[in-house]
Amino acid sequence: MPSDNKKNIIGIKSEINSIKKSVLNFNFQKSTGQLDKTSNIRKAKRKIAVLKTKLNQEKKEKNA
Repeated sequence: MPSDNKKNIIGIKSEINSIKKSVLNFNFQKSTGQLDKTSNIRKAKRKIAVLKTKLNQEKKEKNA
């Protein structure tokens, strides 16, 4: 079971990094006027927040 928890943490961290790269790309597109749906930035940031919350919960379960 502990290995599953560690795999979850690693998966969540990699997904967060991937979404952060997307946000950076969205910001570049927005500054050049190429981004049509600016709501994508907000959705991606919200997804990062959800994943960070999930990550903290996984860490608490690991320590408990």
